[in-house]
Amino acid sequence: MRDIKLVIEYDGTNYVGWQTQANGRSVQEEITKVLDQVLQEPINLIGAGRTDAGVHARGQAAGFRTKSPLGLGTIHSALNGILPDDIYVKSVEDAPPGFHARFNAKDRMYRYYIALKPSAIGRMYHWFVKYDLNLAAMNVIAQQILGDCDFESFCKYEAEVHHHRCTVLHSEWTQRGDMLTYEIRANRFLHGMVRALVGTMVDVGRGYTHVDEFAGIVAAKDRRKAGMAAPPQGLFLEEITY
Repeated sequence: MRDIKLVIEYDGTNYVGWQTQANGRSVQEEITKVLDQVLQEPINLIGAGRTDAGVHARGQAAGFRTKSPLGLGTIHSALNGILPDDIYVKSVEDAPPGFHARFNAKDRMYRYYIALKPSAIGRMYHWFVKYDLNLAAMNVIAQQILGDCDFESFCKYEAEVHHHRCTVLHSEWTQRGDMLTYEIRANRFLHGMVRALVGTMVDVGRGYTHVDEFAGIVAAKDRRKAGMAAPPQGLFLEEITY
C-alpha cells in the first residue's frame, strides 16, 4: 500500500462544501469518483479540513491509500484531465506511511476578503460591506484572540467536537486599496469559526459592538452572543502546514 498526498485548489461556489453530503455535489465526492476511476479501486479520500458551501480553497490537502502502481505524474495528469474546471489538483506526492491529512497537520491558514466598494466581477470571492469600518478597532480584536483561547462562542451549535480550544498563531487585518484582508493561522479551527469571528469583528469595525464587549462575548461561550457569520464566498483555505 502507498500513502499519497494531494494539494487542491477549488472554487466552492457550486459545491455544498468539501465533505461528501447527501444534499448536493461536494469537492471530496468529485475527486473520489475520479480516483476510483483512475486507480480502479475504491478510495477513501481524507481532507485536512472541512470547508462549508461556497467557501474556496487554494491549499486544501488530502490523503489516501492505494495499491495501484500508477506513477504520481500519471495520477496527477489523469485527475486534472477528468475533474471539472473548478477543481484543480496542484500537486500529487508520496506521503509517509500512515499519513493522515487531518491529524498530521500542524496548522492551517485562512484568509477572508472584504470589499469596501461593490463589484460585479469578483462578487463570488469577497463580501461587500457598505459600512465605514474602523480597521484599528478590528485589529485590536484580532490581537485579543492570539494564543490559546476557547472559541465556543464562534462555533456552530451542531459541531461535534470534544473541546472548543484553539491556539491562534497569527491574526491580522490589512488593507490594500478598497479591499480588506483578514489572515488567521491556528492549530485547528471549529466549524464556522472564521466566519463568526469576521462577522463579529465587522460589528466592532462599524461601531455596532464596542471593543470592550468582545472579552465578554468570548467568556459567554454562547454562539448567540457573537455576531452573524460572514458570507461564505469571502473565505479561502490558503494553506495546510505539516
